[in-house]
Amino acid sequence: MKQLTKAEEEVMHFLWELEEASVAHIIEQMEEPKPAYNTISTIIRILENKGFASHRKQGKGYIYFPTLKKEEYSNQSLNKLMDNYFNGSFKNMVSFFVKRNNISLKDFEQILKELDDKKTLP
Repeated sequence: MKQLTKAEEEVMHFLWELEEASVAHIIEQMEEPKPAYNTISTIIRILENKGFASHRKQGKGYIYFPTLKKEEYSNQSLNKLMDNYFNGSFKNMVSFFVKRNNISLKDFEQILKELDDKKTLP
C-alpha cells in the first residue's frame, strides 16, 4: 500500500469522517485559511490514482468516497512505523511510548486488559 503525504492524509480524514463528499464540501470542513478548490481537486485525483478514493457522478459534479477503511490505513501506517523505527518489535515500540510519554499506570493497565481480552477471542 502506498503512503500518503500529509496533505493527502488530511483530505482522507475528511473523507473518512464524511463518508462521501464533493470537493466543495470537503473545503467547507477545513479551517481557515481554506485551500483553493483546484488544490483539493488535485489531491482527490491523486488519492484516486493511489487507490484510496473513488467517485460517482452527481449532476454536473462528482461525489468522492474512501475505498479504504481508516482502520486499515492506520494499521498499515503503524506497522510501517514499527518496522522503520523499532526493528519490527511491538515491545520496543510500546516501551518507547511508555518511557517518553509518561503513560499512567491506569492507561497501561487498560492496554494490558485489551491485550488479554484479545487473547480470549476466538
